[in-house]
Amino acid sequence: MKKLTIQDFRLLGLAALGGALEFYDFIIFIFFTPVIGKLFFPPGTPDWLSIIQTFGIFGAGYLVRPLGGIALAHFGDLFGRKRIFAFSILLMTLSTIGMALLPTYGSVGVAAPILLVLMRLIQGAAIGSEVPGAWIFVAEHVSSYRVGFGCGFLCSGLTLGILLGASVAAAINGLFTADEMLVYAWRIPFFLGGLFGLVAVHLRRWLHETPVFSEMERNHLLVLELPLRVVLRDYTRSIIVSLLLTWFLSAGIVVTTLMTSTLLQQLYGYSAEQSLAATSFGTVFVIVGAIGAGTLIDRVGPKPVFVGGSIFFGLSTFTFYSFAGVSMPVALGLYAVMGLSVGLTGGVPYVMVRAFPARVRFTGVSFSYNVAYAVFGGLTPITVASLLSFSPMAHAYYLLFIAALTLAVGLYLFRTGDRMEFPAGIEERDTLTRQQQ
Repeated sequence: MKKLTIQDFRLLGLAALGGALEFYDFIIFIFFTPVIGKLFFPPGTPDWLSIIQTFGIFGAGYLVRPLGGIALAHFGDLFGRKRIFAFSILLMTLSTIGMALLPTYGSVGVAAPILLVLMRLIQGAAIGSEVPGAWIFVAEHVSSYRVGFGCGFLCSGLTLGILLGASVAAAINGLFTADEMLVYAWRIPFFLGGLFGLVAVHLRRWLHETPVFSEMERNHLLVLELPLRVVLRDYTRSIIVSLLLTWFLSAGIVVTTLMTSTLLQQLYGYSAEQSLAATSFGTVFVIVGAIGAGTLIDRVGPKPVFVGGSIFFGLSTFTFYSFAGVSMPVALGLYAVMGLSVGLTGGVPYVMVRAFPARVRFTGVSFSYNVAYAVFGGLTPITVASLLSFSPMAHAYYLLFIAALTLAVGLYLFRTGDRMEFPAGIEERDTLTRQQQ
């Protein structure tokens, strides 16, 4: 198996770090749900309604992802991966700074939540291109024997953004009083996000266009039709599998990391500091699990990894939410195990980048990923929050369903997965050259 070069590690490091900083910008919002709910909605709004409304605004960022992601992916397939990869992070940076400067309901009334939604929509458009673009950028740079590791490493970088967000939120909650949070301290993480974004914009100046796209451009192999039309017409099976795997990815990340901090406070009685610290601790293991899943896929393929991993995911998540309220040490131990199982999400991009040929890969991955995330990622927080009024274990039952769904996809890959595996990795460049000859 070909080893990664120093250039490969440099590329992975820059892509993962940039993705981490951009993902921080996108998710920091949810760690301040209770505070934002109080500041951007009328006084006297019940806590449960405020939380649902704030989760709804968080979800708005997901709903716009297909439009932004598909539009930018279109240009990524026609004009290059690097340009879109750089533009997405600039868009994210500007919207995050804008969020830090927003007036509250007490200052401008109903205009406050409207402006908040607008900033989330811009962030959603940016992240809709960022994640698929990052996966493809890495997959078209590294060896085909290391695509799994590369995608898993990149997912760990995105998860690092969540860890960074949780850590910053924990620090701010510990340093400032509740009154200070409401007056000004809630803005600090968004200003930091803007600063992080500027750093990421600078980092991406050092990246180069993927060899695979450069070869297609040189040999005039770029798609001549509308890329989305080609994807919808010729790759239905790839779209369906990618949609379902993205549903798993969105549920795994949104519920077990982004929502769990709030759930630990609302349902299990932990303080904000304890909950955020637990989320940070568990997220470390998601990072480890993502790299592990990608590495394992390079060795044995995605089929056994998704079958075994989905069972592990279902058992570990249900166990965590069943016993998380016993004590903080128990919660931390179970969170670690659950985090490792959530790392299976690191294997999702491997299947998706190989589900579409290079000429329409950006559009195919972006369309599938963003449509699924808009529906499932955007609706998951508000759905789970609403179902909690019927059962305090609604979130756990939801994840059991997701585990069963992922198991079904893994079994499907065993039967027909070979029919939708296109070449990936830098060696694909040589395949394109031979096609031209």
